[in-house]
Amino acid sequence: MADTIAAPAPPSAPPGAGHAPAERVVPAVVPVRGLPLVAIVIVGLVVSIAGNWHWAIDWYHVVGGGLWTGVDLFVGLILGPILGRLSPAARAEFSARFMPKMVLLMPTLVTMTLASGWQLARQLGNLGLPYPQHWWITASMIVVAVMAVIALGLLEPANLAVLFEMRKPVPDVALIQKLMRRFIYTAGITGLMQIATLVIMTRIATW
Repeated sequence: MADTIAAPAPPSAPPGAGHAPAERVVPAVVPVRGLPLVAIVIVGLVVSIAGNWHWAIDWYHVVGGGLWTGVDLFVGLILGPILGRLSPAARAEFSARFMPKMVLLMPTLVTMTLASGWQLARQLGNLGLPYPQHWWITASMIVVAVMAVIALGLLEPANLAVLFEMRKPVPDVALIQKLMRRFIYTAGITGLMQIATLVIMTRIATW
């Protein structure tokens, strides 16, 4: 998942001083070991939609939406403040191990939620509801579309940019910190938008 490079001890360090060599974690942009799991999830989603299996589609929508909401809220509201208090070295090591996983996780959750949600709405006849109920469907689509654009158009590029920068022999620490702030703040914004989605979804479920 990630390589560690041991930096040689400074020449001025006295022999036998007992200082361990500093290590810099070089992240893998894509965690290859996670690809089979992503493939299983996507294939299962496609088969469920092709077979019009209501239970499986409902499962994908609930699980995908729940995890998407939880990850956004956790990263933006809990993980962000913690990272802000860590030392630069600790933040760099954490990012090198955390960000590659997000490269696979977020697109998978977004795909699960949107594809199954559309199919579920079609099955239940929600797409043809009259007004004013149709306003709730329209509002849900707008909110989810904005979150998807943020997740795939802002979060994912920032994530990849951090990883590519960290793989350079001499990373730009200031740029990495700027991109990480963008990632954390954007995740927090989408997390708050997820709350609006929960309000809309619970309203639709009570019809």
